[in-house]
Amino acid sequence: MATTKWALDPTHSELQFKVKHLMITTVTGSLKSFSAELTSEGDEFENAEISFKGDIDSIDTGNTDRDNHLKSADFFDAEKFAYIEFKSSSVEKDGSDYIVKGDLTIKGETKPVKLTAEFGGIATDPWGNTKAGFTLSGKINRSDFGLTWNAALETGGVMVSEEVRLLGELQFVKQA
Repeated sequence: MATTKWALDPTHSELQFKVKHLMITTVTGSLKSFSAELTSEGDEFENAEISFKGDIDSIDTGNTDRDNHLKSADFFDAEKFAYIEFKSSSVEKDGSDYIVKGDLTIKGETKPVKLTAEFGGIATDPWGNTKAGFTLSGKINRSDFGLTWNAALETGGVMVSEEVRLLGELQFVKQA
């Protein structure tokens, strides 16, 4: 079967992260600038190869002070480590969905991660482009990647949870 290249459609894609704050609410942020490529055998995504690169400077949580703190050396250190990167090592079918395993690099630390990609299907847009859609989800421990800044609370617990939930809506365009 022929190898098929798929390019991210950034206007129909988003990538978010969610972290508990004060252990009582969840703060949501996103990367506004990122790219991804997918290579598959035809329209079958099992054993696909996926790569991703996200620009740390594009972090947006809806609060400029918080965004600047996240970009600082306390967290991502965007001056030294400008990008988050992911490279898949395996993509396995799980019912109608996929389990995506690979190496995630944040702040110079590379660790294996496992994500779930819910397959939304393939459709043709009004301009004749073939598109594939996925809803991505997973969890990481931020301290595994050197994101260790925190503050203890008088009431117990910490200001920022270790667990970070990752959520993405990704649409890819089949390349001719």
